[in-house]
Amino acid sequence: MQWLDRLNTSLGWKLFISYLIVILVGGVTLALVAESAVPTAFNRHLLGMQQMMTGNQMGMHQVAADDLFVNFRTAVTEALLWAAGLAAISAVIVSIFVSRRVVNPIRQMMQASRRIADGHYDERVAETNRDELGQLARSFNQMAGALEQIETMRRQLIGNVAHELRTPLTNIKGYMEGLIDGVVPPDPETYQLVYREADRLQRLVTDLQELSRVEAGVIELDRQSLSLAALIEQTAARLRPQFQEKEVSLRLGLAADLPEILADEDRLGQILLNLVGNALQYTPGGGTVTITTALNYNEIHVLIKDTGIGLRAEDIPHLFDRFYRVDKSRSRAGGGSGIGLTITKHLVEAHGGRIWATSKGLDQGSTFTFTLPASTKKGDSRGSGR
Repeated sequence: MQWLDRLNTSLGWKLFISYLIVILVGGVTLALVAESAVPTAFNRHLLGMQQMMTGNQMGMHQVAADDLFVNFRTAVTEALLWAAGLAAISAVIVSIFVSRRVVNPIRQMMQASRRIADGHYDERVAETNRDELGQLARSFNQMAGALEQIETMRRQLIGNVAHELRTPLTNIKGYMEGLIDGVVPPDPETYQLVYREADRLQRLVTDLQELSRVEAGVIELDRQSLSLAALIEQTAARLRPQFQEKEVSLRLGLAADLPEILADEDRLGQILLNLVGNALQYTPGGGTVTITTALNYNEIHVLIKDTGIGLRAEDIPHLFDRFYRVDKSRSRAGGGSGIGLTITKHLVEAHGGRIWATSKGLDQGSTFTFTLPASTKKGDSRGSGR
């Protein structure tokens, strides 16, 4: 029965069988019409021959035999003409039916593609068959769904960028109007506030430029052999004053047997700064952030674990989406641009690694883990990020 199932699910076999059906229908029609028309035509011509032979007293047998053959051939030719005509009509009818079964799904996809090109990304086609046309319909619907999702993300991105820009611009405009009207005093504190808002705008623009580059895959990595443990210690030393100011403990648990890796030191440092800084940001005073490493076969795992606000299960799949915020109540000024984790994910993947997050729930902390390919090779290796 497996060959029968393959026969039912293959468009090529269906087309082949449809041609056989057309030929069979034409042949059967030809045979049936010939079978019914030849005796009638032959009898009619034989009757005329008998009348001719009776009138001539049954003479000239050779002439009669020749005339009999001519009449018989005429009868067969007449029957075949009728049979061929009916067979052609039957074949045309069957061909139209079969071709519509093949052409109609393609025509539907053509119409749907035009509507998608006009911006109707919710357009879908029916998935009624299990053959190649059915697979094409499913692939078409998957493509349409992906386009719809991209369009939704594009609109969300525009809205998020507009919102991110509106807040500092509104604050700057308010301060300037206050200075013009004399309501706000022109002292260093006011200028510092204006400068802080302008700095927020600059950071946002820089992050957006960085995001566009990493998402387009045009970043280039200056891969060099380096010690991951030493880079983590440098990052910890750089952020330790901020941890002390917030009264959050920073601990290191680095494996002693880590091999050197081939990585871009600046980009890898950016990954660590983003993840450790994110853990500090969402960990209240008195909490702890722990950085640990482990060698797992050909991968080095880096874990940044905190005792902060934790994550809800529904937040985890969206953590690396652009402008996604776990703490919706956090102010824009204190919550960053919302694209740091997105950039981090692309940088990790550019190094050939993976990144994910886990949490037991709210107020139970969270753990961000990323991997890097282990390498014992020395020397430099330059290459693109993708």
